[in-house]
Amino acid sequence: MAQTVSIILNSADRDRLDQIVGDRNCPLKHVQRAKIVLLSGDRLPVLEVARRAGVSRPAVWRWQQRFAEEGVDGLLRDKTRKPGTPPLPTPVVSRIVALTCSEPPGAVTHWTGRAMAKAFGISLRSIQRTWEIHRLQPHRPRTFKRSNDPAFAAKVEDIVASTWSRQLMPSSSRSTERARSRPSTELNPVPLKPGKCGTMTHDYKRNGTTTRVAALDVLHGIVVGRCMPKHRHQEFIKFLNAVERVVPAGKIVNAILDNYATHKHPKVLEWLADHPRRVFHFTPTSGSWLNAVENFFSVLTRKAIRRRAFTSVADLQDTIRVYIRKQNSDPKPFVWTKPAETILAKLRRLPEPAD
Repeated sequence: MAQTVSIILNSADRDRLDQIVGDRNCPLKHVQRAKIVLLSGDRLPVLEVARRAGVSRPAVWRWQQRFAEEGVDGLLRDKTRKPGTPPLPTPVVSRIVALTCSEPPGAVTHWTGRAMAKAFGISLRSIQRTWEIHRLQPHRPRTFKRSNDPAFAAKVEDIVASTWSRQLMPSSSRSTERARSRPSTELNPVPLKPGKCGTMTHDYKRNGTTTRVAALDVLHGIVVGRCMPKHRHQEFIKFLNAVERVVPAGKIVNAILDNYATHKHPKVLEWLADHPRRVFHFTPTSGSWLNAVENFFSVLTRKAIRRRAFTSVADLQDTIRVYIRKQNSDPKPFVWTKPAETILAKLRRLPEPAD
């Protein structure tokens, strides 16, 4: 494409083009086109017109030709283009959605985009677009575990009510962490760099274990944590005494724990009788997710432990203590958002267990 016309402007066209350029509400593409014609009318070279208008030389030639054919009105509208790929008919979309939610043929467990595209004779992108619109993800299953605790509903309501009371320090002590290192120094985790993610070997060497014990004050977000060699009632009582020294006197403490035998040991029950301000609330079977401190354990593992190599238990314990101190330097309150009825309603939507 090259220049084939010479722009000659009359006063009426020039005034109208000046109005377009000076109108702050006019679309940018219209302003650029008007500038191209005005500059061309001043007999400037194409390269100079392109530079001043901020466009390419083919764009200058295109709009010079359009002005010569259709005048100023031709600059204010785009030519019609061929229509793109037509959308899938509604019956086809309905069939795709229904088939996606059904069992695929053969021994495979779920539909893939390519298998679905082959079955319908359409493009993979059309299948993906339909799945996106209807929020279908056949490749991503979600796991769940139904609690078989007969008192599940009562315990959920009790824990949620205690959490909302804001006089709570949920605690858990059933978390064991291994001190792990890689087979050699060269195989320890390698940091990421541009174009390559961090790498680490899948095998590791165990260097001992420690028991993480922590209590989370949901009102202030402060964590009281200890690392202990074992998980017996002796260690648990020692931890309870540590928490008792931290909590101000005169306040009732509602503590959430899981149904672990250590938490119900006779010695623990004796300690509880001697400390009447402490009230225990036990999570139902398979319901540890109701305990807020489990979220802290999860974050601790992901951020400070999983990718790091530890040559000894002491090294692991130092890392845990440093993380807890950092957590307590900028604590954030824990806010429970779901009422008990919402949780139980989700449970009722789950399929009934097979006999």
